[in-house]
Amino acid sequence: MLAAAEVVGKPLDKIRIVLFGVGAANVATYRLLIAYGVDPKAIIACDTGGILHPARSDIERQQAQFADKWRICLESNGDNRRGASELAFKDADACIAFSRPEPDVIRPGWIRTMARDPIVFACAKPAPEIWPDAARSAGARIVATGRSDFPNQLNNSLVFPGLFRGVLDVRARTISNNMAIAAAEELVAFARRRGLSADQLLPLMTDWTAAAGVAAAAGAAAVAEGLARNPLKREQLERLALDAIGQSRAAVAQLIEAGLIARPP
Repeated sequence: MLAAAEVVGKPLDKIRIVLFGVGAANVATYRLLIAYGVDPKAIIACDTGGILHPARSDIERQQAQFADKWRICLESNGDNRRGASELAFKDADACIAFSRPEPDVIRPGWIRTMARDPIVFACAKPAPEIWPDAARSAGARIVATGRSDFPNQLNNSLVFPGLFRGVLDVRARTISNNMAIAAAEELVAFARRRGLSADQLLPLMTDWTAAAGVAAAAGAAAVAEGLARNPLKREQLERLALDAIGQSRAAVAQLIEAGLIARPP
């Protein structure tokens, strides 16, 4: 989302965002957006019951079980919109969808009501909430999915190998929001060096050196926050990660050459 906002020329802390689906993925997304500085009032979240707002008594009755979801009801939706999910899209700059794998869950007509140069992240797998061609035909400037056969694959494996490498190398006590944000910013910086565009928001899965940058960024953030029991400099962290990844790649190559594992297609 950092990269997409940059491409369309809208600061992330100034845009209006629809969170479509309020399961574990978008609850975590909400938390990180707020930590980055997005105003919760500029976020409208939707679940199968429609838009979240303080009068959602069905969620209030289960607030002990779904505390994060109830908190979103209370904090977000500054316009106090109510009703069906489609009403959340009007004038929104971006949609981040983590719901069910069904291509007609988000309708093209909803996207047509969004603001100029809308951003649509349809992350359900194996089928996104709306097919990229349909989203673009409806006016979306940027579309991302979880799939590798479309541009802008959003895959958590761009994050976790490097993030955990950095955490382990500095022996961090925890993984903080700032560490996660540092990893995100590093991925955008990598894409920017390669040529950031509407169809190239992130490194590709084959850009293995990006993981070393993520490790260095996450580890350095842990050191800066005083969370590291083995504080190292960023340059050291990147070199450690590059060496570890390089050794693993060399070992796999030897196994392929020996015929012990199949060569990738």
